Amino acid sequence: MPMHVRDAMSSVVLTIGPAHTLRQAARLMSARRVGSAIVLDPDTCGLGILTERDILNSVGAGQDPDQETAHDHTTADVVFAAPGWTLDEAARTMTQGGFRHLVVLDADGPVGVVSVRDIIRCWAPIPQPVPA
Repeated sequence: MPMHVRDAMSSVVLTIGPAHTLRQAARLMSARRVGSAIVLDPDTCGLGILTERDILNSVGAGQDPDQETAHDHTTADVVFAAPGWTLDEAARTMTQGGFRHLVVLDADGPVGVVSVRDIIRCWAPIPQPVPA
C-alpha cells in the first residue's frame, strides 16, 4: 500500500512574516531544526516559502542577513501538495521542480510541509534493534 504525504509531512510548521530578516528566519529555522518556513503575508493574503537555500544564496551573494527580509527572498510561486498525494507523486514533483520542500494544503489552507528528508525517512526507516 503506498504511503501518502499526510503520513510523512510535518504538521507543525514554522510560519514567519515577510518583515522577518533572514538572520531572524535562520535562527528560528535552526532552533526548530527545519529547512524551511512558510511566509504568511497578511497584506496580500498569500503565502510563500523561505528555504535554507534561499538564505545561503543571499549570504553567498554578499547580502546582509540583518537587512534582507524574508519578503525579498521568498518563493512566491509555491508548488503545493495535497495530503492525499502519494510519496511518489511528491518526490516526482520535487525532482521535476528542483526543490526540496512542498507546502501541503487542504481546503482550509496550509496543513504541513513535506521535505525530501521526510520522504526518505518513510521509504528507508531505521531498523529497530532486536532485544537480546
